[in-house]
Amino acid sequence: MTNFSEFIRAEFPSMDDELKHYVEGVLKNGADEFQDTEDVYEAIGEVLQESADKTEAEIKNICTRLLKIMNPNNATAQNGPTRVLNAPIHLGSMAANLENNVDDIKSIWVMQRDDSLKVDAKKLEKAELKLQQKQEKRSTDGCRIIAPPKLESATASQVTSKKDNKLEAKGGNKTVDIRIENFDVAYGDRVLLKCADLVLAFGRRYGLVGRNGLGKTTLLRMISAGQLRIPSHISILHVEQEVVGDDTLALDSVLECDTVREALLKKEKELSSAINAGSIDPNLPNELTDVYTQLQNIESDKAPARASVILNGLGFTSAMQSQATKTFSGGWRMRLALARALFSKPDLLLLDEPTNMLDIKAIIWLENYLQNWPNTLLVVSHDRNFLDSVPTDILYLHTQRIDSYRGNYDQFIKTKTEKHKNQQREFEAQQQHRQHVQEFIDKFRYNANRAASVQSKIKMLEKLPELKPIEKEVNVILKFPETEPLSPPILQINDVTFGYSAGKIVFSNVNLGATLDSRICIVGDNGAGKTTLLKIIMGQLTPTSGICNAHRNLKFGYFSQHHVDQLDMNMNSIELLQASYPGKPIETYRRQLGSFGVSGDLALQTIGSLSGGQKSRVAFARMCMGCPNFLVLDEPTNHLDIETIEALGKAINKYNGGVILVSHDERLIRMVCTELWVCGNGHVQSIEGGFDEYRKIVERELES
Repeated sequence: MTNFSEFIRAEFPSMDDELKHYVEGVLKNGADEFQDTEDVYEAIGEVLQESADKTEAEIKNICTRLLKIMNPNNATAQNGPTRVLNAPIHLGSMAANLENNVDDIKSIWVMQRDDSLKVDAKKLEKAELKLQQKQEKRSTDGCRIIAPPKLESATASQVTSKKDNKLEAKGGNKTVDIRIENFDVAYGDRVLLKCADLVLAFGRRYGLVGRNGLGKTTLLRMISAGQLRIPSHISILHVEQEVVGDDTLALDSVLECDTVREALLKKEKELSSAINAGSIDPNLPNELTDVYTQLQNIESDKAPARASVILNGLGFTSAMQSQATKTFSGGWRMRLALARALFSKPDLLLLDEPTNMLDIKAIIWLENYLQNWPNTLLVVSHDRNFLDSVPTDILYLHTQRIDSYRGNYDQFIKTKTEKHKNQQREFEAQQQHRQHVQEFIDKFRYNANRAASVQSKIKMLEKLPELKPIEKEVNVILKFPETEPLSPPILQINDVTFGYSAGKIVFSNVNLGATLDSRICIVGDNGAGKTTLLKIIMGQLTPTSGICNAHRNLKFGYFSQHHVDQLDMNMNSIELLQASYPGKPIETYRRQLGSFGVSGDLALQTIGSLSGGQKSRVAFARMCMGCPNFLVLDEPTNHLDIETIEALGKAINKYNGGVILVSHDERLIRMVCTELWVCGNGHVQSIEGGFDEYRKIVERELES
């Protein structure tokens, strides 16, 4: 692979990495299938031609060279070394004296032939069968040659009124509300939204909900990238990427978001320097006074305190606020990006799963902070408790459209359920009415005395609005494998202490236990050692002192919070399971994926094209292929939609093995956990009173 990879990079230096990986993947996976240049050109020719200014003939020449690199023993190569005879040979006389000259014949033909070129009969038969199948595919009526999949990207189209366009052009559009009407959004060939409308009233907080893969994240990106147009005077901030790590202090990184304040402070510094240097310009003192007035009007002196409050609420201690941004991990830099957004107060703030990066304490603080958010907020979240606390409205994305509901998520569920019941009743009533009228028409269609009545009924049916039955969403079902019981003790942690080589003790003197009936949730601040404790339990880390005893037949199933990093994005789901657990029938892999809602064509899509929630389901399916009897789940709800989290809770409750769970999703914790382990202050302890008691502790800490 290295040879043709280097060749492609040399021939197409400007090709982007994603396209290169795609082309290399096609060549690697199809190397044994390519019979000639046309096969290679058919697979990647169009992609190469689109990425470089080359003619078709040049691309075909490149394909020929690629074929030789991949298969140097191809039929186009010479059949063995060339031999030059040192004297004329009379074949007729040799044939006449065959019996006496066998050795001579061998010396010319047989003995000098390259043995590596002998044909293996089985391989020849297999190659001919493959070629025949390929030709049949091409020639069969109704079949088509499947082109290589194109790299997909999201696109949007929108209808705008002439009036709005004129106002925008003149700069006269001062509205603070946002109306995006009659727009479409597609991802590759797949339509996500069609003729949809989105209205965001200023000052209201909207929660965007819907199943995984329907386009919630894509919609936010379309708005922030300007592909869906909104009035240009409305400032937008989309918290999606982490802050770049450099020498800027965390507090300064937040403060510099206020560009007006930064510009005024810079001007103040320049004017003060000029005056102190003895400048004779009489206007400088007046300009400096004006700058001071503006700084006072925007309450510049209060900005550091406001930024510090936001950082502290998101978990940054005073010492951390004075650290350079490059010293923080990716998760903390995402928190920093969120802090910058909250500090800068854009007209429209877009948040995509903001609770994923936060611990429970920071989530509670964020819920309280956003309840007083003065501008427009659009947030995508799977956290049911967060959606009950923050939004004033719910936007429900389904069947390529967006429906708006007043109230929080709980009110949305009640209203939607009642609305669907009414719509279904109305549809059924209309169907009965249609049937009754149709029976009258059928009965008297040929009765001359009733002709007028029949015509009247027919016209009435034509005028009736066409109602459709409510499309019921398919229930998400997750199913963990059945396990055999084990005799106790199952898992014991005795006097465990763990510290890193630098001398930092994460926790000490931990004494806890678990059984196959355990439903344990581990909570605590980020960095308190939750994931470290999980790794000690599974034997991936050795405690500094103390003992962790596990039953000899205990088999852990580990779901990492970074599960996406462990999946090969170029494989499909079936291939992934085959690579991890080879030798099973395809039906077994399909059945396993189906247990986690990955079925049909979805199982054949590359993992890179799946949504975050769908990737999580694939990770669950792979984890359970080994039939574990104890599940260790580290932040399993990240990227899952609300329906899938509900299904996960039900699956955990039905599972007959043990479960230890690290999560910040309050609803899931309340749904499944019977025991709470709290990490913090160098200790891990089980607390009485469950999650209610823990929430009280956290709220007291936030108030103090």
